[in-house]
Amino acid sequence: MIDFHCHLDLYPDPSAVRDECDKRGLYVLSVTTTPSAWRQTSALTAGVKRIRTSLGLHPQLAHERQSELALFDELLPNAPYVGEIGLDGGPEFRAHWQMQVNAFEHILTRCSDAGGRIMSLHSRRASRAVLDILKSFPDAGTPILHWFSGSPRDLDRAIVLGCWFSVGPAMLVSKTGQALVARMPRERILTESDGPFAQVNGETLMPWHVGSTVRDLSRIWSIPTNDVDSTIRDNLRRLTERAKTAGDKAEAQQ
Repeated sequence: MIDFHCHLDLYPDPSAVRDECDKRGLYVLSVTTTPSAWRQTSALTAGVKRIRTSLGLHPQLAHERQSELALFDELLPNAPYVGEIGLDGGPEFRAHWQMQVNAFEHILTRCSDAGGRIMSLHSRRASRAVLDILKSFPDAGTPILHWFSGSPRDLDRAIVLGCWFSVGPAMLVSKTGQALVARMPRERILTESDGPFAQVNGETLMPWHVGSTVRDLSRIWSIPTNDVDSTIRDNLRRLTERAKTAGDKAEAQQ
């Protein structure tokens, strides 16, 4: 199983979740919300074969952590994965919109300068703006839209721009989410939990709960679960080949 977007460091007992993921053989992308969290979160999973840590600055925190952009720049050469980054158009964050945009554009500029990165993106109530900015940074890397909730029109535009998508149990609870996933290219889909933030029926999602997403995709795609699992694994393999290239470039920069 694959959880390509979870906040491993924000579970009440990150070490226990890490050990369970390792025991189950899960591939996990542990996204961070601030650059200052990256070193400690990376250390948490040091030596765990299938867990990687991405370097992020969450848009909901961008206005509080502008000073950490310099740290982001310092750490980026060692980070082939970037996320969680992006924009949030929720009313509670609109007052900080320009600071979000500044941080997002700064990060994309640095990723472009570094030769591209695998990027996990937040786009809640901001899909159009996220796509507008991504279009201006074609060399930033491979964008993966996590829990995409934009319009079908924005989805079609994202597909044309080459975006990938990570989808999880909370997204697939709704008919709207299911309809969006049905439109996404199968060869660009990965599974995610978005735990511990995401919940289903009041239960906090864990990385291994992505198994339910495989079953949901089986129904949506009308193919056996084994075929869904093979497709997701093939997608991950192709993506990690890009990450390896980014990592090789990172080593060359050091």
